[in-house]
Formats: sequence, structure tokens, C-alpha cells
Amino acid sequence: MSQTHHIDGWSCPVPLQDFPHIVMGHGGGGKLSADLFEHLIRPAFDNSILRERTDAAILPEISGRLAMSADSFVVRPLFFPGGSIGDLAVNGTINDLAMMGAIPKYLSVSFILEEGLPLASLARIVRDMAQTARKHNVSIVTGDTKVVERSRESGCLIQTTGLGSIPDGVDLSAKRIEEGDVVLLSGSIADHGIAILGQREGFQFESDIASDTAALSDLVHLLLKAAPVRMLRDPTRGGVAASLNEISVACGRGIEIRESDIRVKPAVRHVCEMLGLDPLTVANEGKLLAIVPAAHAGRALETLRSHPLGREAGCIGSVVAAHPGHVVERTVFGSTRLISLPAGDLLPRIC
Repeated sequence: MSQTHHIDGWSCPVPLQDFPHIVMGHGGGGKLSADLFEHLIRPAFDNSILRERTDAAILPEISGRLAMSADSFVVRPLFFPGGSIGDLAVNGTINDLAMMGAIPKYLSVSFILEEGLPLASLARIVRDMAQTARKHNVSIVTGDTKVVERSRESGCLIQTTGLGSIPDGVDLSAKRIEEGDVVLLSGSIADHGIAILGQREGFQFESDIASDTAALSDLVHLLLKAAPVRMLRDPTRGGVAASLNEISVACGRGIEIRESDIRVKPAVRHVCEMLGLDPLTVANEGKLLAIVPAAHAGRALETLRSHPLGREAGCIGSVVAAHPGHVVERTVFGSTRLISLPAGDLLPRIC
């Protein structure tokens, strides 16, 4: 009878019990690789497609137009207030599909593990991914694992591909944006970037600051059923500033926003002021921007606020004919300032 070793909720038989940390052999395609997959990864992601153990997942027919997204996650540290690289990877991939109006269905996941990563850490990451995927009816159906030499990196990088279907009648594009449309924001900004920064640098905040990482697919489809939507975007790297600039350039119109209507939690604002950061440029992982016709803004806001992830939603600005391709903010002092794309990576490795 084989012995077992319990690691953070996982029952790992020999030989995994002899290797509490990732070693090069876990990526070599032999016995260690097979045991890592069979006793840790596959049980967490278990589904009928993955059980086939084929080189490529064979998927059932999917109706509607297909949407596919690819992403990579390199956040450091791996675990932070509000989440981990595991749920962040699943949420982020789901959100990329949701911003196109797609219903997320399948994910592929590839791990690049650093030699020396505790097996318990990998188990926690995999568990977080599995729980998040199941919560949103998404199946992880294929993937890969590679191991690289020990370095100064975070220990685990994750690459994902997401596949979903776009229902008939859903068409989200910057080409549909018109002058007079309004800009809605689903909640407070900069939570994720500041939470990561605080954890990485060991800052002691006066109040809890946690990442807003969340899957937005349910919120999106509730909104799409309630009101016409021109375009959606999740303001991740580069924050709201980057997303609005990209939208403005893509639609060939200007965007004007109001500082007074953009919610920033007091603790987050305090940290940004202390470090000289503009909250508009700090990453989010559970917020969305929606461009909707002005006549339907009330209904859209009501719908967003009816969902836990949109309770603090507000209208922050509008699309204008002036200054096409540029974003301008009216400050609380009544002046205006140009909101440019961030010049560089202000907070590296935040997603």
C-alpha cells in the first residue's frame, strides 16, 4: 500500500511526498511529471475532456461566433490580499472574453514553474484556479507544465487561452461609439495595483486594501440584457487612463471625464498621494468601463448597481466631438488636464 502525504488539502502519494518542492524532473516528461499531473493538477481541474489525456482537447460543437483570448500572468508575490496568481489568471481570462460579450466556456492553462517552488504553493494556486473556474461554469481542458532553473523570479508563471461564444445580437466595438454616449465605471479604482504594491514592499496600511480580482462575466451579461452597450473594456494594466485612451483612439472621438465622479477608496487615494501615483493609471482586475447611449444610461446604471460587483457604479464622463483621440479630465478645482497613456510600467508585475 502506497503512503500518502497531505499538502494543503491534497493527498499526494509516493513519490510526490519525497519532493516537497518543485524539481527539474517535474518538467521532464517522466514519472515525476506524470505524478504531478495525475495527483495534483488533474484532480483539481477534473472534467470529461481532461480525462481523455490527449495532446489536444476535443471540444463539442459551440454555437455562435467564437471569441478567443490569450494572456500571461507574472504577478509577484504569488499570494496577496484578495487573491492569488491562480484566481487572477482565471478571472483575467474570463474577463477578456466577457469584454467582447462572449460567454466563457473553456480554458487552457500552462504553468512555467521555477525549481524550488514549494509544492504546497502550487497546490494552493491550482485549487484557487479550479474553484474560480467551476464557480463561473468554465472548464479547464488542456495545458502544459514546464520547469525552469531557480532564479530570482516569482516561482510560477501562468499562460492561459480562453474560448467562448458570442450570443446572436451582441456586437461590441469602438466603431459603434457615437458622440454623446456616456462612460460608466463599475466601481472604485486602483485597488489591485495598490494591494500588490503593499504586499510586495511590506507596507503597513491604516486600513485593509485588497485586490478587486473578480470574474465579470455575470455582470456583463446582466448589463447586455438590460441596455444597449457600444463597447466594454476592463481597465487592467495602465488603469482607466490607458483603457480610455485606447477607446478614444479607436473610435476617433474625444472623451471627457469628471474627477469628482471617479471613486477611489480613501486608503488607496492616500497611498497614491504618498507615492506620487495617479489612481487613473493603476491597474484594476475586477472593474469594467462601459460606453452606452445617454438615453439608456439610467437603466444601465441601475442594472450594474443591482449586482455585487457593480454596487458602486457611476457615470464618469461622455464621448465628445472635441479633441478626437484624446482624454480630458475636469478636476475637482474646475480646471482640465490631459489624461495621457502611462509612459511606462509604473508598477511592474501586477498581473
